Amino acid sequence: MKVKIKRIDKELPLPQYQTAGAVAFDLCARTDAEISPGEIVPVPANVVVEVPEGYMMMLAARSSLSKKKGLRLANGVGIFDQDYCGPDDEVMIILHNFKNEPCQIKRGERLAQAIFVKIDKADWEEVGEMAQPTRGGIGSTEGYRE
Repeated sequence: MKVKIKRIDKELPLPQYQTAGAVAFDLCARTDAEISPGEIVPVPANVVVEVPEGYMMMLAARSSLSKKKGLRLANGVGIFDQDYCGPDDEVMIILHNFKNEPCQIKRGERLAQAIFVKIDKADWEEVGEMAQPTRGGIGSTEGYRE
């Protein structure tokens, strides 16, 4: 699949799949940053991506982000739509520092990973009743009930 991409800083590499079996590509920080305890900071990822029609781009933390840096994605998972690709629509990695000390981010450091996910849009069919019985709520398959 061909995907149009614009790098802001040409000295940093294009996003890369780190192994032959990797399904997600890594995104890196365009700038140095310091994130204070409890702070939420958007870190620029150096790219504008034109997500292909019929797909979304999903952003997730790299598996080492929490353990090594004490950071997590502030929004849990990032969703990038097909029309978020204007000249200044740089991908941002919004990070939350959950530790009690400041965290340093270095330019070029890989922080997040992204994957293209095939999507479809719903054509809603409103009904008055659902055919299936109620399952019991959150956690009902494990016996949890309030």
